[in-house]
Amino acid sequence: MPRILVIGGGGHAKVVISLLNKIREYQVVGYVDTVNHGVILGVPYLGTDDVLPGQFARGTNLATLGIGQLKTAELRRRLRDKAIKIGYVFPAVISPTAIINEDVHIGAGTVVMDGVVVNSGSRIGCFSIVNTRSSIDHDCQVGNFVHVAPGVTLSGGVTIEDDCLIGTGATVIQYKKICSGCVVGAGSVVTTDLLCAGTYLGIPARGLQ
Repeated sequence: MPRILVIGGGGHAKVVISLLNKIREYQVVGYVDTVNHGVILGVPYLGTDDVLPGQFARGTNLATLGIGQLKTAELRRRLRDKAIKIGYVFPAVISPTAIINEDVHIGAGTVVMDGVVVNSGSRIGCFSIVNTRSSIDHDCQVGNFVHVAPGVTLSGGVTIEDDCLIGTGATVIQYKKICSGCVVGAGSVVTTDLLCAGTYLGIPARGLQ
C-alpha cells in the first residue's frame, strides 16, 4: 500500500485524514506541522516540515496538503514547492461520497470533499480544494490553488482562474468568469464577470473599494 503523509495538522488536515482513512488506498504514516496536535484520527505527529527529507528517504514518496486556503495560497504553494523539490508526488484525493461524472479532469494535489458534485466537461486544476457539498456544474474551468468553499454553487460554464477563494455558500451564475486573485465573500451571488483581482461581496457581488 503506498505511503502518504499530510502536510498540516489543523482542522482542514483532520478532514483530509478522514478522507484518506475512508479511501483505504494509502498508508497514512503521519502529519507534519509547526505544532504537535497529538494523534489525529489514528495518525501520529511526525514533526515540522524539516522531517520531510527523512520521511522521503524512508520510503514515503506521496504527500497531500492539509492546510486550508483563505485569502492567499502562499503557504500552501511554498510547502508544495518544498515537498516537490524533495521528490514527493501529490495525488488527487477524492472522497468516495463525491459524485464525479464522466469527462471530468481533476489535477494533482487537489482534494475533493464529501458530498461534492462535479458534472461532465468540467476541469479542476492542481492543488485546489473543492469543499464539502459544493456543486460544480457542466463545463466549468477551475484553476490551480482555488478554494471552492463548503456549499458553493458554480452553474454551468463558469471559469475561475488561479488563486481564488469562493466563500461558503456563494453562487456563481452560468458562464461567468472570475479572474485570478479574487475573493468572493460567503453567501455572495456573482452575476457578472469579475475581471479585476479583489474582494467581492453581496447580492449581486460588488467589489470592495
